[in-house]
Amino acid sequence: MKQQAESKAEEKKLIVFLDCGDTIIDEGTEIRDEQGIVIHGKVIPGADIMVKTLAERGYRLALVADGDAQSFKNLLTQNGLYDYFETLTYSEPVKASKPSPRMFKAAVGAMDLSEKDYSRIIMVGNNLSRDVRGANQLGITSVFLSWTQRYPKAPADDLEIPNYTINEPQALIDLVEALNLQLA
Repeated sequence: MKQQAESKAEEKKLIVFLDCGDTIIDEGTEIRDEQGIVIHGKVIPGADIMVKTLAERGYRLALVADGDAQSFKNLLTQNGLYDYFETLTYSEPVKASKPSPRMFKAAVGAMDLSEKDYSRIIMVGNNLSRDVRGANQLGITSVFLSWTQRYPKAPADDLEIPNYTINEPQALIDLVEALNLQLA
């Protein structure tokens, strides 16, 4: 993985965990093979710019996504985004799916972080019951990307209430910059 953050003069305090489906890749464009592996998919408008801009500004990025490793490798590679992530945490090798704490803890461990760092991590995703609930139950800041109509937009309970809601991927750039300033 790229060590972009280490090459930056000023390392950002905020760390960004991103889901993939309907957060970076439009699930409606996915094409799967006979085994169910995603072999093609297109980015949500602006998601590629969001990922590249955050990485270029020195933010450490982790993918935290449910599914098969090969699907994400295919999607991120063909869309030129694979190397922007410091680590990629998938449910397949972790043997758990979000909102399981194991998913988030695996990404935290892969980035050589600990529970002390939860307050400076944000989890960005499209699913209240997985991404938001999983982040909230660990005290990680949750950001709901309310872009798709595929999943519920109304929280089922208090654990599904996001700390922040954005409507399109590029709105994350300003939010991340503001949250990072609060940590400084």
